[in-house]
Amino acid sequence: MDVFLTGGTGLVGSSVLAALLADGHTVRALARSDSSAAAVEAAGATAVRGDLTDAELLAREALAADGIIHTASPGDATSADVDTAFLDAVLGAISGSGKPYLHTGGVWVHGSGTVDEETPRDAPELTAWRAPLDERVTSGRDGVRGVLVEPGIVYAVQEGQIAGITGAVLGGPTDDDGAVLLPGSGQQHWTTVHAADLGRLYALALVHGGAGSTYLGVNGHNPTVAEIAEAAGVRAVGTSDADTTQRLGAFGGALLLDQQATGEKARRELGWTPTEQTLTETLAALR
Repeated sequence: MDVFLTGGTGLVGSSVLAALLADGHTVRALARSDSSAAAVEAAGATAVRGDLTDAELLAREALAADGIIHTASPGDATSADVDTAFLDAVLGAISGSGKPYLHTGGVWVHGSGTVDEETPRDAPELTAWRAPLDERVTSGRDGVRGVLVEPGIVYAVQEGQIAGITGAVLGGPTDDDGAVLLPGSGQQHWTTVHAADLGRLYALALVHGGAGSTYLGVNGHNPTVAEIAEAAGVRAVGTSDADTTQRLGAFGGALLLDQQATGEKARRELGWTPTEQTLTETLAALR
């Protein structure tokens, strides 16, 4: 397929790009800067200069593509408005075409507990905005093959260090004795997935995901936050929930979720098999 991809230089999107190219697809990747354009070109894609707010460009690229994968997000207070306008532009342009459209959500929307794709939503404040967008993608009312991918906490090694949320937490503030302050007690579990495995899930869902499908992008490894710190060799201490939300706001509320998941649906329906090291194995190897 000829695929239009957003977020091709991000932690998720760069791995999606690599997986698409490995499967023989061609990719046109949105790039908002010269450096991003150079990066996606070096990876093997064709750069499309522009950004997520250029509705005319987005519609034109969506119309020309065989499939669209959206992994980019501002990651700030504008995310809901930007993603809403993105869907209006892209799904409006390809309405009724039956083309595959893959949208990136997040496992946090299901709240704490042992969760799967059918778990009722109990989103923390940080991700509550996703609900109407995710529903639009999976509803089928735009006449496209909408597929929602909900990643857990994504990790990879970049420049010799762990990237993503894990790196930010392990490199976060410390107490007076130099111990890293964990979000919460550290006994909460995080669902996780290696970026390379996640990229392969997207590539499989592009071809095989059914209309209206949702897939958790998790590898079944659900360590506690304390276990993550221990694997990294980081001396850390737990904190109260109140302290966490005071320090980190809504982001802290999401990090306090205690989640476990297997990713069984993607394995069963797509033939997805995570093969990369688990998060704790990856951290231990970096020590």
